[in-house]
Formats: sequence, C-alpha cells, structure tokens
Amino acid sequence: MFFPEGRIRVFLYGQAADMRQSYDGLYALARQGFEVDVLAGHMFVFINRRQTQMKVLYFDRSGWCLWCKRLESGKFSRKGVQGGSGEIDCTALKLMLEGIEVRRRHKHI
Repeated sequence: MFFPEGRIRVFLYGQAADMRQSYDGLYALARQGFEVDVLAGHMFVFINRRQTQMKVLYFDRSGWCLWCKRLESGKFSRKGVQGGSGEIDCTALKLMLEGIEVRRRHKHI
C-alpha cells in the first residue's frame, strides 16, 4: 500500500462481516458503523467471523477500491476493538496484513 500515512485514517469494523458483500454492502456497513464521511478517502477494514478473510474498502477520487486477502493458515487479530468498531493506525493495518501480532511486554525491574 502506498499512502501518505499521516493523512489516511483506518477504521476496523469490530463485528464479523459477511465476505460475500461487495462494494455496496460494505459501504452500507461503513456508513452505519462509523460516524465519519466514508467518501473522504478513509480505509474501512472488515474481517469475517472465522477471521481468515479481510477486505479493505476505500474511496479514491474516481471510485471505490476493494482489496481482499484470504489466509491459508492462521487468523487475523482484532485485538483492541473487540465487540465494537474503532480506529487503528496504518502501521497496525500493515502488521495485520503481514500476520504480525504485536504484544506488549512489561519489563520488571
């Protein structure tokens, strides 16, 4: 993905999404789930119930774009926004797409 990370906002839909939905269905979910202008170029991330498929929807100036990824093994992690929708940063999306799960480790002194 080649986006200016400072200007792009990424929203992760916290509930399981039906991966049979395409542009219009995911657009409707984004409109209902987030209180932002969905035509402003933000990215909306949807993950299925089994957490093996992800779709990223965004609007560029000429129309809707939809990226899809299906994992052959493993699962996408929705940590941090369980049960609800929320905003994540571009770095978190990139790590999710690569299958890297960040865990906090506390150093005991």
